[in-house]
Amino acid sequence: MANRSDIQHRVVTTFQRHLGNPILRRLPDQTLLETTGRKSGEPRITPIGGRRIGDSFWLVSEFGERSQYVRNIKADNRVRLRLRGRWYTGTARLLPEDDALARLKQLPRYNSAVVRAFGTDLLTVRIDLDPR
Repeated sequence: MANRSDIQHRVVTTFQRHLGNPILRRLPDQTLLETTGRKSGEPRITPIGGRRIGDSFWLVSEFGERSQYVRNIKADNRVRLRLRGRWYTGTARLLPEDDALARLKQLPRYNSAVVRAFGTDLLTVRIDLDPR
C-alpha cells in the first residue's frame, strides 16, 4: 500500500509533467534546467525556481533523489541553466548535508512556499556556473 509521501509524489509529478511544466517552459523569463537524460542521452528541460548568488545558482528539489532531474544529475552533473532568457553551462552538485529548509528562506518566496507545501524529501542543489 502506498504511503502519503508516495501518493503526494505521484500526484504532484503527474500535474507537473502534463500541465505545469509544458506551460512554464514556454514563459520567456522562467528559469530552466537542462540535464542529460540518464537513459536516453537526450536533453531534458525542467522549469525550476531558485536564486543566483555570485557564480552559483541555488535551488531545492522538492522530492530529492526521486526527482527525475536529480537522477539525471547523479548520472551526469554537467547542466545548462537558462536565467532571464540567457543560457549558461555549469556543474550541478547535490548537497544533502545542507539544511534545505534554511536554504529555502534565502530563495524566492513563492517558489519556496510551493516546495515546502508539496515537497516530501527536500534536497539542496548548487549549480556552479562556468566562467563566460
